[in-house]
Amino acid sequence: MSVEPDVAVFLPFENSYARLPERFYARLAPTQVRAPRLVRLNEDLARELGLDPAYLASPEGVEILAGNRVAGGSEPIAMAYAGHQFGGFVPQLGDGRAILLGEVIDRTGQRRDIQLKGSGPTPFSRRGDGRAALGPVLREYIIGEAMYALGIPTTRALAAVTTGEDVMREKALPGAVLTRVAASHIRVGTFQFFAVRRDEEGLRALTDYVIERHYPDLAGSENPAAALLMRVIDKQAELIARWMLVGFIHGVMNTDNMAISGETIDYGPVAFMDTFDPATVYSSIDEHGRYAYGNQPVIGQWNLTRLAEALLPVIAEDREKAVEIAQEAINAYPGKFEAAFIAGYRRKLGFFAAEDGDPALVKELMDLMAANNADFTLTFRGLSEAAGDPAADAKVRALFDDRTAADGWLAKWRERLTREDGDPADRAAAMKATNPAFIPRNHLVEEALNAAVNNGDLAPFEKLIGVLARPFDDQPDVPEYTLPPRPEQVVRATFCGT
Repeated sequence: MSVEPDVAVFLPFENSYARLPERFYARLAPTQVRAPRLVRLNEDLARELGLDPAYLASPEGVEILAGNRVAGGSEPIAMAYAGHQFGGFVPQLGDGRAILLGEVIDRTGQRRDIQLKGSGPTPFSRRGDGRAALGPVLREYIIGEAMYALGIPTTRALAAVTTGEDVMREKALPGAVLTRVAASHIRVGTFQFFAVRRDEEGLRALTDYVIERHYPDLAGSENPAAALLMRVIDKQAELIARWMLVGFIHGVMNTDNMAISGETIDYGPVAFMDTFDPATVYSSIDEHGRYAYGNQPVIGQWNLTRLAEALLPVIAEDREKAVEIAQEAINAYPGKFEAAFIAGYRRKLGFFAAEDGDPALVKELMDLMAANNADFTLTFRGLSEAAGDPAADAKVRALFDDRTAADGWLAKWRERLTREDGDPADRAAAMKATNPAFIPRNHLVEEALNAAVNNGDLAPFEKLIGVLARPFDDQPDVPEYTLPPRPEQVVRATFCGT
């Protein structure tokens, strides 16, 4: 049963997407659930949004977070979009199990979406039940908040609630609803939705809206649509470089999972690498490695090319001219990604200045790590310690199967450091601020999810959330959270959860 807005309950929504033409979305309310119960509320984020955490945690607030009650001021909609999924185009996808409650202006003056995920079927559900299971909801909560703490642009979790109902997947699982916050939920696939329908009016309205909402400085550009394309390219090149710098694998880089805002969105079969290998794939549905760790930069350009194609009618009336402008923008992507990637690795290796030989030194380290089963996170955290104390080289070399090969690279790294001024302790501190000690290691995430889903035990989830909120700090009381998995703990596949 769907519900109507309750004018007696008001949240400070300031909706703009719902002012766009009706073909941009479907208007509907969430579907009620039997017995909602709050699992976790992100109180800091609530305050950031200008919302009262105590109210959201109250029975009335939980009803809103579950979709049982729609607050006055909310205009619930399911957004329409299309997308390429594993390279195959689907002309209509849309929010099949999510409903945008509305937008709020946060305490910094930024517009933010508040969306329920797992809130019931919509016109875009494609025979799905529109529901979510507790495990995937908690996974998105963990990974999104970990990414935020790592300084990577991301959607965030405001709350998770259980529904008191089971959802049927391979077996019956406890149902849940995630409240997700984003700069917006507009995707590359949103532009594709209008492009495939040859809806130029819709494309122009969407382009104008995105510029006004996300990139208002582009409004006065000679060619705003071309400027928008270039800005999104900049954002995605930087974002994917940041993923790579912490060993993150998105898992489903479909065009409907690429946010125009430059935030990481849709945490399904995501994972962080333990042992470094560019071919690493965790997603159980990525049978051919399309979205492997090392493929992410190339897929980023592929997705952006699809955005460029969708924008052609808006970039210029003359198609040949539009293609020329778009191609020039797309051709700039590899250089932008590489610049962000190498700049990030200079920070990770403690280089305050740039030298021409740095990319080769980075590549040599990557090749050695891959050939010698070195743990990605521990290698760079170890180098952070070694920058301040040469005796810590032993901890780094111990991570490599061939320690002699590691010694050779360490000697080159130390020689490179001698060509820069700077106090070793300051260098080590700067490196520790970019090389995390704690990531959401897959085995720890799975242990937390299994405890919550199978035993109703949220203690491992809460502890993991707390540790990951301080990824760059030394936390000597939880050394087990820094360790790679034992052989029996290795997670080889993660699942979308839909």
